[in-house]
Amino acid sequence: MTNLTHLTLAEALKGLENKDFTSVEITQAHLDAMESMRHLNAYVIETPEIALAQAKASDDRRAKGNAGPLDGAPISVKDVFCTKEVQTTASSHILEGFIPKYESTVTQNIFNDGVVMLGKTNMDEFAMGASTTTSYFGNTINPWKNKSDPGKDLVPGGSSGGSAASVAARMALGSLGSDTNGSIRQPSSFCGITGIKPTYGRCSRWGIVAFASSLDQAGVFGRTVEDCALLLKSVCGHDPKDSTSAKIDVPDWPKLLSSNQGVKGLRIGIPKEFRVDGMPDEIEKIWQQGIDWLKDEGAEIVDISLPHSTYSVPAYYIIAPAEASSNLARYDGVRYGLREDGEDLIETYEKTRAAGFGDEVKRRIMIGTYVLSAGYYDAYYIKAQKIRRLIVEDFQKAFEKCDALLAPTSPSVAFPIGEKLDDPVKMYLEDVFTSPASLAGLPGMSVPAGLNADGLPLGLQIIGRQWDEEMVLRVGAAVEKAANFSAIPEMVDTKLAA
Repeated sequence: MTNLTHLTLAEALKGLENKDFTSVEITQAHLDAMESMRHLNAYVIETPEIALAQAKASDDRRAKGNAGPLDGAPISVKDVFCTKEVQTTASSHILEGFIPKYESTVTQNIFNDGVVMLGKTNMDEFAMGASTTTSYFGNTINPWKNKSDPGKDLVPGGSSGGSAASVAARMALGSLGSDTNGSIRQPSSFCGITGIKPTYGRCSRWGIVAFASSLDQAGVFGRTVEDCALLLKSVCGHDPKDSTSAKIDVPDWPKLLSSNQGVKGLRIGIPKEFRVDGMPDEIEKIWQQGIDWLKDEGAEIVDISLPHSTYSVPAYYIIAPAEASSNLARYDGVRYGLREDGEDLIETYEKTRAAGFGDEVKRRIMIGTYVLSAGYYDAYYIKAQKIRRLIVEDFQKAFEKCDALLAPTSPSVAFPIGEKLDDPVKMYLEDVFTSPASLAGLPGMSVPAGLNADGLPLGLQIIGRQWDEEMVLRVGAAVEKAANFSAIPEMVDTKLAA
């Protein structure tokens, strides 16, 4: 039998349909892989009993001819999604022991389609970070190694680093993540997989532990563009419980992809502002390679300008912490989660938050509270919102000239754990290419495009118009076909080879 953990999601679904193997068999194979790769710390909660029960139920449905579109496929779920009767912590001590009595809309959607949940994946605490090193449960290790310095463990990116690592290390066929400022796209690039953030409002935020409400958006990871299309179709849709959820029909993205329209005649925009000073040559080269691939496939390359994108990172790090300072005020030690008793209510609040929040979360709460305070609200918060509006208008003008944008996903490859922890600004600059699309609420996808000289993955990012995930997937599929990226981490190849 083929090694079941090395299949794509699409291949696995086909195998299940053809009865080449059962959901119980492929689920057990992934549970075994999770045990083998536990040192990566990709999961904070493993749910083998739930997974096997869901897998058996899936096999029963399939035997009766009642299989759903994703029936029997084992995937992982980022620990930012509330899962009924399964601990949900957002990788924070303050939520340790919190067991929701309800299911997030997005996870309910995938369960309705037959998905098997392997466990909850590690993440930066409250999704605040770009490395999955701020988690209370310890950092996640990227399964890839730098050939020049194989002794050092690398970050998987963040905040959805556990999700990305679980897919890259063949511990899940796909994963459910969230993207506030690049938290799906950047770890996809670092881990050599594919990930997409849809348009803000495509997926319900109900049941997602909130960080920055005007930016948080669910999305998915897969090994291929087709895998992402399959998962994305399942998670998207209007939800009356979420006031920001759009009443827009969900296209059949897998079917549209299968028509293989290619990119001939499309106009692909290249934002000149993304050619930042100090960008490594390897990032510049892979970007140019992507441009050449699309040109060879018949696309027209168009230079465009996003003049205010250079302000996207500082604008984000005003808006997001401001929203976080409001959202995280609910963690008071009274209603749920951690409680540190004090002599009075104020001292209880102080002790609980001091013990429950990590340094990065505290830093962002303080920044957010500061920019919202009297005397600084107009100077910082309102100005940042004005910049955000200008960034939206920049994209609107750019899309008058092109159908999609191509850019690097990240200004770097996966770096050693701990390397940038002493300089938060350096870590924040990891978002330089992903931040503009997040602030504008646009769909963005990272596709693996090659390896650098040290054998580490490099990703290219496709950005589309609002609600035009179809174009993002279409261009992504063209990049994927040209890149023909088939590399997997050496440790995975060694441990999980057939």
